[in-house]
Amino acid sequence: MDENQMIFGSVPTNPLLIVISGPSGIGKDAVVGLLRKTNHDTHFVVTMNSRPPRTDEVEGVDYFFVSREEFEQKIANEELIEYAKVYSDYKGIPKSQVREAFASGKDVIMRLDVQGAMTIRRLCPDAILIFLTASSRDEWINRLLERRSESPEELEVRLRVAAKEYEQIDQFDYLVVNSDKHLEQTITDIQAIIRAEHLKTHPRKVDL
Repeated sequence: MDENQMIFGSVPTNPLLIVISGPSGIGKDAVVGLLRKTNHDTHFVVTMNSRPPRTDEVEGVDYFFVSREEFEQKIANEELIEYAKVYSDYKGIPKSQVREAFASGKDVIMRLDVQGAMTIRRLCPDAILIFLTASSRDEWINRLLERRSESPEELEVRLRVAAKEYEQIDQFDYLVVNSDKHLEQTITDIQAIIRAEHLKTHPRKVDL
């Protein structure tokens, strides 16, 4: 590089698409919730869901809740970037949210199950995929039990699905341990990933 090509100061980079994923009960909601409080210049995608809300979930914050019929109509109208049927319910991401955020120069963070993350990998090879895991299998199972939202049969299904999801780790860019009582460290690790990605000399570029 000659002196006329030398770069000083900050250099604008492309907005990033970051996917936070992992098996059910691994703490995706808690991680994204705290990131939302600390990363104010980032757009957090609100996923659309066809199941009824849980008692602690807020419409438009945790999910957009619609009926199965409404969701299927949006599929037919091609209004979603990706969608999947998980445990008999649909989940998906409206196209408009991501495109509007990128137009304003904001990074975008999505919270997706592993199946959804794999769809994003196919659609957007330059997306950043982060797989959350617990510090041990027992710790993860205890989280599922404490949630008390699954029957024994449903819990068994989730355990089988998770075993297959862990086989997909090689498709992810980063593995972050989300240990009990160490949520702040998880957030620090994810923020370090985002910062490092913005400092790359060959930045990612996502086209949707």
